[in-house]
Amino acid sequence: MYSRFFIDLLTESVGKDAAGAALEAFSAPPSVSVRLNPAKSSALSLDGVRQEPVPWSPHGFFLSGRPSFTLDPLFHAGAYYVQDSSAMAVGAVFREFAARYRECSVLKVLDLCAAPGGKTTDLAASLREICGDDFLVAANEVVRARALVLRENVARWGDPNVVVTSADPSAFSSLEGFFDIVVADVPCSGEGMFRKEPDAVRDWSPETVKLCASRQRRIIADVWPALRPGGLMIYSTCTFNHFENGDNVRWIAEELGAEILSPASCAGVVKTAEGLSLVPGLVRGEGQFVAALEKCPGAAERRCRPGGIYRGSMPPETALSLSSHAHRCRPGGIYRGSMPPETASVLAFTASFSLRGDTLIAVPAAIEKEVQELGSLHPMSTGVAIGTLKGDTLVPSADLALSTGLRAGAFPRFNLSEEEAVRFLRRDSILTPGAPNGYVLVCFRDTPLGFVKNLGNRCNNLHPASRRILQR
Repeated sequence: MYSRFFIDLLTESVGKDAAGAALEAFSAPPSVSVRLNPAKSSALSLDGVRQEPVPWSPHGFFLSGRPSFTLDPLFHAGAYYVQDSSAMAVGAVFREFAARYRECSVLKVLDLCAAPGGKTTDLAASLREICGDDFLVAANEVVRARALVLRENVARWGDPNVVVTSADPSAFSSLEGFFDIVVADVPCSGEGMFRKEPDAVRDWSPETVKLCASRQRRIIADVWPALRPGGLMIYSTCTFNHFENGDNVRWIAEELGAEILSPASCAGVVKTAEGLSLVPGLVRGEGQFVAALEKCPGAAERRCRPGGIYRGSMPPETALSLSSHAHRCRPGGIYRGSMPPETASVLAFTASFSLRGDTLIAVPAAIEKEVQELGSLHPMSTGVAIGTLKGDTLVPSADLALSTGLRAGAFPRFNLSEEEAVRFLRRDSILTPGAPNGYVLVCFRDTPLGFVKNLGNRCNNLHPASRRILQR
């Protein structure tokens, strides 16, 4: 099944014992793990599924089976994220070193290859615990279709300090020294996908490895100017060979100018001079390589080649311009703009408001300046979409319901049963007996799912058609 070249390269990269364990593990079923959203849930209840903690993630759990996540309302509420446990090691290394940057007034992090959003949501949760409100995560995905998935997962997670962009890595070179930390989980030959995707085995070849290693260097070189001197680079892949891992880490250090850091390890993790390798069979999970580097002060910048600046064709409505006329107000403060007075009172944070079409957007005031500086990248989403303006009425958005920035008590709440919650997520009709007329925040186990407009004898379901459950 596996070529002699692959077996030899695996052995050369991780050692004979680890290679043997991996080859045996490749024929076993993949593991299942999730990571809780600490802003929404401190416990997870999946009926009939045993849970064990992931050693390197404070909010990660292995599951004894794979439940139907599609039919679990808490999944759609962003109470947890389904993520391979090995991939959670990137967040562990990030947390270990990110604490060094707490003195930054706003800690600015770029998740360069972010889709589908597992690492973005982990970074956001970690930064929320480290920095409070004073951080920004720019989650970027160059492939437009994958960027749309990223945007949906970020919206479910609900942190207003995450900006989603879809740009080539070279586009970030214009933001010289802007980011304190860059996380680059670069596209790779995918040896860590062998158990989940049989096509990954078929597509693997020495030529693919060589191509990926070269592309990874181009990606890092393109984004390198955006990382400030003294800043942190987290480099990772879901593959095992040294060409894409240790060799590239040494190349970054020697050619771009960085010091290789030594992250802490734990049982079963292979530690090398360049980083950590999580190998199936030695640890539960599909595999990951993670390294950390600190950019040397005065390191020579690798400029983009002529024409390398991104000139994407994203539609103009994706751009958000926070003008000097943006309305500012504090939670519970007096709103003096032309928008409905309830606009400000729905938020638990101080915000700047602007319109994208007829959608009202709120960006945390703590990161307003930083979001403005990202304007040249034409973000797909910023802050929280509060809702749409219909004359003097604000129709609340689904993203507002899922946002952790929604003020408690801003809307009347109604808890649904599991059956009712699934009906809501399918956009079927539901009733909210006893709830007041008007917009009602429907919840499952006290976790918000979305809005309905209660008309007394019936409800208008405001769950977006694009997010509805199709499975029956």
